[in-house]
Amino acid sequence: MTATPLSTPPLTGATQPHLQLIWTDPVTGRRGFVVIDRLIRGVASGGLRMREGCTLEEVRGLAAGMTRKEALHYDPDNRYIPLGGAKGGIDCSPHDPRAREILSRFLEAMRCVLEHHWTTGEDLGLRQDTIDEVITEVGLASSIQAIYPLLDDDAQARQRLADAFAIDVDGVALPELVGGLGVAESALTALDVIGLPRGSARAVVQGFGSMGGATARYLAQAGVTVVAVADAHGVITNPDGLDVEHLLRTRDPLGGIDRTRLRPGDREADGDTWLDIPCDILVPAAVSYCIDAVNQTRIDTRIIAEAANMPTLPEAEAALHARGVQVIPDFVANSATNAWWWWTLFGDIGADAAQADRKVRESMRRITTDMLTNARQFGITPRDAALGVVGNKIAAIDARFGTGGVAAGPVPGGGTHATAL
Repeated sequence: MTATPLSTPPLTGATQPHLQLIWTDPVTGRRGFVVIDRLIRGVASGGLRMREGCTLEEVRGLAAGMTRKEALHYDPDNRYIPLGGAKGGIDCSPHDPRAREILSRFLEAMRCVLEHHWTTGEDLGLRQDTIDEVITEVGLASSIQAIYPLLDDDAQARQRLADAFAIDVDGVALPELVGGLGVAESALTALDVIGLPRGSARAVVQGFGSMGGATARYLAQAGVTVVAVADAHGVITNPDGLDVEHLLRTRDPLGGIDRTRLRPGDREADGDTWLDIPCDILVPAAVSYCIDAVNQTRIDTRIIAEAANMPTLPEAEAALHARGVQVIPDFVANSATNAWWWWTLFGDIGADAAQADRKVRESMRRITTDMLTNARQFGITPRDAALGVVGNKIAAIDARFGTGGVAAGPVPGGGTHATAL
């Protein structure tokens, strides 16, 4: 496969977001945030997370990452034209008994942005079905209704996406698989680039929810030996390889594994020991900021595929790169879920598992190959190489559609103030 070269060595300087909104819940004082990093054709895309301690800075970084995920999949031959990047966050535990009412007030406050400029969906701490229920309760049509004016036939497109969401693949809903398929394909491509046979590779996966579980499944199906997985309760290891399919059948809705159903040879370990297990592929698929400058010294791996958003701090990534570890950045590795939504909605693929599988694999293999080839060519990190590809694609999108964003409209809801940058 021939990589798409960078036109120039990549420029990686950050830009200011187009708009950021800070909301204070009038009942509990909890804060929420929406950051629109960039608008394309007036619309930006990015999920909504809910977690204790969520900050504006965190949401700003995630929104910039969404701009990169969107641009990365630009293909002028596709019906899907990438959107700008955005993100939402609420500083509240999803387990708080008031979480749902806080979510409702937040979405009501963000009504005009959701109606016209921000398409959103599930992220850390929130499920899509919960968002959909609350969206309906506050009188909005959909969490992605801002994109409807860009569709040729929005009713037909919405039905196609609904049909795709209803597809079951070996007992798991298709939308819960495509993200992990993308992560696995990106990691497998990296194995091929460094010349390590898949059947000789060993993997450790931190997080066993929809993203981590699907990644483990597709790695195992490709012949990789998954020697450890971590969930909220600790780590399960087996040097001879875990039976991933069996573990998936014991998983609860939050990704917890039933310890009473472990098989002979499976062992339990403390929660952070996933960092210490030698492997060829390490997949952080649970939380942000979990690999830092101190604990990165414990890692012995060849490839880190960032299934979670922002799991590796910059100082840690620099140190890992200096040690020869290939870090596949989050906006590359975990971009398939977002792309699959839009490929399906715009009609580049149908509501079909085989089409989704083929499109995800082809796209992730091409993107990862381009990134790693350019990294080697320019002597830079995979992240900087991917940012260079993103820069080229944003320039192509701007040349086609113009660089002007559309103002995000009046400030929504009480208790909110906006900063336009």
